[in-house]
Amino acid sequence: MRSCILFVAFAGTLAAQTTPAGYKVPRMPDGHPDLGGIYDIATLTPLERPAGQNATLTANDVKKLETANSERRSAGDAPLEADRSAPPVGGQGRGGGGGGKVGGYNGFWLDPGTKYNMVDGQYRSSIVIDPASGHIPPMTPEGQKRLGGGRGGPVSDAGEGDPDLDKTPGAYDDPERRPLGERCLLGFGSTSGPPALPDYMYNNLHQIVETPDSVMILTEMVHDARIVRMNSQHLPQNIRKWMGDSIGHWEGDTLVVDTTNFTTKTHFRGSTENLHVVEHFTRTGPRSLLYKFTIEDPATWVRPWTGEMTWPLTDQHIYEYACHEANYALADILSGARARDKEQAEAAAKAKH
Repeated sequence: MRSCILFVAFAGTLAAQTTPAGYKVPRMPDGHPDLGGIYDIATLTPLERPAGQNATLTANDVKKLETANSERRSAGDAPLEADRSAPPVGGQGRGGGGGGKVGGYNGFWLDPGTKYNMVDGQYRSSIVIDPASGHIPPMTPEGQKRLGGGRGGPVSDAGEGDPDLDKTPGAYDDPERRPLGERCLLGFGSTSGPPALPDYMYNNLHQIVETPDSVMILTEMVHDARIVRMNSQHLPQNIRKWMGDSIGHWEGDTLVVDTTNFTTKTHFRGSTENLHVVEHFTRTGPRSLLYKFTIEDPATWVRPWTGEMTWPLTDQHIYEYACHEANYALADILSGARARDKEQAEAAAKAKH
């Protein structure tokens, strides 16, 4: 579904996430902590806790899970038989590679992470920590109805090949209804933030550049740059941004970023434009930063929810993310949908007779 030139930085060994004894936070000339650097947030830790797992995992559990993941990767990287048969009708499912049922990328292009995330010396089974179940709270009736949607509204922030798009009425009626990530306007999922989350596919790097007046958070995917205005006030509510309006302040050695003024186009997991995100960035060691966020949207979820994860520093570089050369894929997607509409209409007419 996408034509991209990708430069993938593969995740290395996760740095220790407990604050070392005697560690002194590096500081900027103004005395505030220096958060600057490039962070690789690829992780095997899912956003929500898998069934049957505890909040934390033992080292033995993690070793088994990481080994199983490594074996799957190795199998996916194995050469394919030149005389193999065609894939089944409808594709091979998620196991067929990035891009959904049919498959867009083979395993070479994917970098979902190799390690589980560690916070305070504990391996976490989920990024969500509140509710204690490790699951995002239920949606409100209003949120469920809105997510079910009708024709005419924009599609949610679903990623490439998301099967839920096929269930959305009118999802293929208008190019502007397609997800911003598919149109290469914004990193898919919530990689651009806020909250800045792993996308479990590739392009996992985030760079922080800090000055006394502003903080920039640059995302590798689609080179999105979020500017946090320090010690400022939010813009008027009639001024809306895809990544919201972010203002920041320091609470001790923690950078607190408050974001509001979202648009009706981004829809983080079905949220409204009144989404409110509060993020905390704290250096915890020479090679690590603790990232914590709280999500609130009373029109979408029955209660606020919180997640946290460690961002490890990396020595990798961020390269250009080139996407959708000539944007021909979008035309192909819509023309394919029109062909399917025609086939379905002809089948329905034939059934009546």
